[in-house]
Amino acid sequence: MSKVPMTVRGHQLMEEELRRLKYEDRPNVVKAIAEARAHGDLRENAEYHAAKEHQGFIEARIKDIEGK
Repeated sequence: MSKVPMTVRGHQLMEEELRRLKYEDRPNVVKAIAEARAHGDLRENAEYHAAKEHQGFIEARIKDIEGK
């Protein structure tokens, strides 16, 4: 694992973002996916696809931050 140089403030900001992603954004997107699934046919459900895409972004960002 290589080291990523950062300031103390940068580290604090990343910790805050990680906390927000894990404990606020992730549960919210799970709720959005469940709500969109309740609307029926997933093949033509834009809300469902948008929520799944947002979930992918959140998970990728969490991995990125945890890797640093």
